[in-house]
Amino acid sequence: MSDPADPGPDDAAEPAETSGPAEDAGPAEDGKRPRRRWQRVLTEAAGIAVVAALLAFLVRTYAFESFSIPSSSMEPTLGIGDRIEVQKAFFSWHDLHEGDIVVFGHPPRDDCPGPPGDLVKRVIALPGQTIYSAGDSVYVNGRPLAEPYLPQDDPLGPPIASPQHPYRVPPGDFYVLGDYRSNSCDSRYWGPVKGSTIVGKVVLLWWHDGDPDFHLF
Repeated sequence: MSDPADPGPDDAAEPAETSGPAEDAGPAEDGKRPRRRWQRVLTEAAGIAVVAALLAFLVRTYAFESFSIPSSSMEPTLGIGDRIEVQKAFFSWHDLHEGDIVVFGHPPRDDCPGPPGDLVKRVIALPGQTIYSAGDSVYVNGRPLAEPYLPQDDPLGPPIASPQHPYRVPPGDFYVLGDYRSNSCDSRYWGPVKGSTIVGKVVLLWWHDGDPDFHLF
């Protein structure tokens, strides 16, 4: 009799152990992975920078734009070197009101000395309204114009038409003045400005007298 301990003819030999998963890549492959990771990070960062620059350009061109005040004609509301934000998106000159501060291109008849570039003034009379001055007071459609934004002592300087012959603002035009009336070259010198030349409306003062100063208009 055969020994039970001896393997019989029906006993199959145990299969050889199959090899496990492939071992990790060697040092050469390990070196490529960090490089690929950094390349992906740099590509994403470059893409974000391009998108941010494009958005900034679109916002500046079509939504809002910052301007620096070059002269004293709007003092004390806006002084030299002050920074303002001008609304350009969804802006229509048809929606302007008396007292709004606007930025516009140089009128054709502007021969006043001063820095080049766009101008900033306050809307005083709208299309179709009449305007004149008496003393230091301004009258629109025969009524004195309330101007709480002016200091108490703010002489008008050059007059505006007369009570006997008020000036009527043409359709599509706006009569604008600087807040520093006696030192402002405005519609008294070169006439009203066309609504189509108005770049936008001032909505925020964020730098005043050399310091941050947030004031909404």
